[in-house]
Amino acid sequence: MTRLLDTITCPADLRRLSQPQLEQLAAEIRELIVESVTTHGGHLGSNLGVVELTLAIHRVFDSPRDILLWDTGHQAYVHKMVTGRADDFATLREAGGLSGYPSRTESEHDWVENSHASTILSYAHGLATAQASSAVGEGRRVVAVIGDGSLTGGMAFEGLNNIGHSGRDCIIILNDNGRSYAPTVSRLGETLARIRSNPVYMRRQARLERALQDVPLVGPQLERGLDATKAALREMWQPPAFFETLGVRYTGPFDGHDIPALEEALRNAAAMGGPQVIHVLTHKGRGYGPAENDPVKRLHDTSEAKPGSYTAAFTDALVAIAETHPEMVAITAAMPDSTGLLPFKARFPDRVLDVGIAEQHAVTAAAGMAMGGLRPIVAVYSTFLTRAIDQVNLDVGLHRLPVIFCLDRAGITGDDGPSHHGVLDMVLLTKVPGMTMFAPSSYQELGVMLNDAMAITDGPVAIRWAKTAARQAGPTEVGSGLSARQLRAGTDLCIISVGKMLDAAEAAADQLAADGVSVTLWDARVVKPLDDAMLADAARHPHVLTVEDGLRSGGVGAAIADEVSELSLGAPQPPRVRVLGIPDAYLPHGKPDAILAEVGLDAAGITASALSLIAAEQLDTPPV
Repeated sequence: MTRLLDTITCPADLRRLSQPQLEQLAAEIRELIVESVTTHGGHLGSNLGVVELTLAIHRVFDSPRDILLWDTGHQAYVHKMVTGRADDFATLREAGGLSGYPSRTESEHDWVENSHASTILSYAHGLATAQASSAVGEGRRVVAVIGDGSLTGGMAFEGLNNIGHSGRDCIIILNDNGRSYAPTVSRLGETLARIRSNPVYMRRQARLERALQDVPLVGPQLERGLDATKAALREMWQPPAFFETLGVRYTGPFDGHDIPALEEALRNAAAMGGPQVIHVLTHKGRGYGPAENDPVKRLHDTSEAKPGSYTAAFTDALVAIAETHPEMVAITAAMPDSTGLLPFKARFPDRVLDVGIAEQHAVTAAAGMAMGGLRPIVAVYSTFLTRAIDQVNLDVGLHRLPVIFCLDRAGITGDDGPSHHGVLDMVLLTKVPGMTMFAPSSYQELGVMLNDAMAITDGPVAIRWAKTAARQAGPTEVGSGLSARQLRAGTDLCIISVGKMLDAAEAAADQLAADGVSVTLWDARVVKPLDDAMLADAARHPHVLTVEDGLRSGGVGAAIADEVSELSLGAPQPPRVRVLGIPDAYLPHGKPDAILAEVGLDAAGITASALSLIAAEQLDTPPV
């Protein structure tokens, strides 16, 4: 039997459907979401919660002429399905397949490739300004859906403030799933919302206000009385009039699963014009029992700290250290589960702070905590810390505060694509004066490094690790302090590996040894400051190869090359140094190992680079 979903090739197809057909379509969409995410991974609860809302938006507005924006983009699966990509969910998050976020290369219906939250209102302000321009404006409506915690980020309020100040036509849909913003709801409040969203009512209200102003002597007082009455009703029966103080009209809340009511509200907003917020209540994980019954995140996604992972190592070490360090506190930006903090929170509930999607605030708040004598641990994804690099540098680094940054998902993360790869952390953090930065190569190393970080009190520390499974190391295979660790000694080539790249580097060293190349192998362990003994040893080799899973340009390898060059000044034949790392490009989604192999960072690629480095010198050597 043909699914109704199979007949939807574009948003226009939705407008011919009856209400029973829309209900059937919603059920089919939820079934496809569950099937796709359980097979390929991705974001489940957030997409299950926006099915009816997305259908209503696409029935009222004319995408792609009307500009539909999503914050964050992980809630756009339904949008993708009704814009002709339902069949592509068979390849969700696979290399060369459908992205888990909006993608401008996939469809003209996708505008912003965003997975970093709280940005969409700034995009909306800019697009609304362009549409109002006499030079380029085409009268296209701008509709921004923001939710799933995005409103906790300060940038969202900056955008909201500027939208209100501009007075531009812009419809903001606040998708409230109870995870960030939960106002009081009542029947009278719903009635007032429906009335206030009606353009006929608003025009009549405007005429009444003008009439009151014209009443001799007492007109201004009567108008103020009307304003006071409306304000009292808003404060009594609706959320505080926060939005309207910024110049943005507020209507709602509306049931986010009632398509006819949503369509009415959206049509009224389109007719009214100006900046508006439509407040919609949705249920994250709706229609799927395991998601609805998940008390932590409504199965927001399918990620978790896996046994034997670097994240699990962090969790174990953090809880153990905290037992003897009552001053330790942990801070996260809306990700206590994915960063491994939930066991810590269960053991020390008063020592975890989740600040919402507010990385800048998290870092500066940590600075204040450190000033007050606490030892803050900031646990965040590598890619998200880059949003707060100014705070790391000037609020923490400048004051030499002992804040410890624990960066999960460093390096190539894989399925979530270019916005989630953590390839900038070493480039940026190694430039912060006084920063100490660790890169563990094993489960056991991470625990040692967190202990060592606690002993550093004269400046910030960062520890970065990958999403992938961690190497298991024996007692004699773990370093200590700020020293690098030498795994083997040779004379022809020195390989210096950073973090998780040690497995590939060691496999390459084995292959090179089999090919007759005498190899020295170092695990750098600490990428700032670099170990002097490791650098001196590298400088005695004719060839040096560095391997890291961060950006090649300006990264750790570049710093090693610079130091080796300084140590080799005046040498008759200074070492040739080759730096291997991530290219200066936005890498698409795919499996981490496949992406690393594609850029030459697997064992075969490292071996080939080493052999070509050695061969290049032999070609340059003049015959005797």
